[in-house]
Amino acid sequence: MTTPSGLSFYIPGALLFLVACAKLPALIRNPRDQLLRSVWVLLVVSTAVFWCCAVPSIAAFNRLTGVPNAAAPLVYSLLTVFSGANISLIIRWSSGPEDAEKAARWSRRCYVATAVVIVAINALFLLGDASVERLRDLDTYYASTPYIREMILLYLVAHTTAAITMTILCRRWAREVHGELRAGLLLIVGGYGLNLAYDALKFAAIGAHWSGRNWDVLSVTYAASFASFSALLIGAGFILPLLSQRFMYFWTPWRRYYQLRPLWRELRDASEHSMSIGPSMRTPIAIRLVQVEADIHDGILTVSPHIDARVRSQALVAASESSRSDEEAAATADAAALAHAVSVWRHHQAAATDPEEHMNDHTESLTSAHTPTGLVRMSVALSSDVVQRFRRHAVVAESSPR
Repeated sequence: MTTPSGLSFYIPGALLFLVACAKLPALIRNPRDQLLRSVWVLLVVSTAVFWCCAVPSIAAFNRLTGVPNAAAPLVYSLLTVFSGANISLIIRWSSGPEDAEKAARWSRRCYVATAVVIVAINALFLLGDASVERLRDLDTYYASTPYIREMILLYLVAHTTAAITMTILCRRWAREVHGELRAGLLLIVGGYGLNLAYDALKFAAIGAHWSGRNWDVLSVTYAASFASFSALLIGAGFILPLLSQRFMYFWTPWRRYYQLRPLWRELRDASEHSMSIGPSMRTPIAIRLVQVEADIHDGILTVSPHIDARVRSQALVAASESSRSDEEAAATADAAALAHAVSVWRHHQAAATDPEEHMNDHTESLTSAHTPTGLVRMSVALSSDVVQRFRRHAVVAESSPR
């Protein structure tokens, strides 16, 4: 429900404005990114819609212009721009590079249709007579006034058409995607479902006025509440995938870094001559990740003469019984063979021996060690029972008298 102070509109508008400001540097760096530009325009328009639709803003604009109800065509125009921007963004967002030209063509058509509706709304307002200021119930108060009536109906028809179009486009696309993008699309669908309810209440209140009934509460109270909440859902639906993408951009390297730490610790003694960058809280995660991966590969190369293909084969049989996939079983077998090799290498280091039969490079036996994902799987597998069992076996075998 709207409040006389307009806080129910100003607060969401302020939040959207902050998001728009946060996106502005990225737009300045990439001015030709059409998708980013469309998102930023949508955020700005959403902010303007919230701020201009508040009752205090409507009253202030009327006083500023000296024209009663001058805010009406402004609000209707902004809402029409908002709907057009949504459709254009979804068209660009859902189109691949091969459909870029087609998406641009449909976006231009959307812009033209939006412009025509806005011109018609303002022309009808100039032709009509709305001399009595109505801050909350203009739709029903002027439902029978020539030209003003047509302005109101044109806006509602355009708004309803946009809501139906967006619902169809988003539902169709949501069936093809997953994750945060699908969640965002479902939020948009929910928002436009509320928009359709808003339109239905408006039409019902106007129809009741034409038949001599007073259903103004549907338009003034309930429809306004639906409009406010729907705009929040739609904005959240567009922002969620973008924020998630930004979060994953920072989260993914940190997650990989910590996933590789067990493997790095396993090989730490064997990679003591690897590159060394002094640890610091200010060291970028990219550099930390490069160092950890370099240490791991250096350690694998150091212990590679002691990697036993027979141990890996035995571990693969054991891992296949409990693993959920072939990749997981292979990574567990590789981790077991590597842990076994590290134990053998440490024994020879302590005994200061380096038998000739162990001087060959057997890194090719570790199939998982050649891909970034494989390294992570190996690191995770180090804590498995299979790896622990083969590590203990290596310790016992090397400590036994020969």
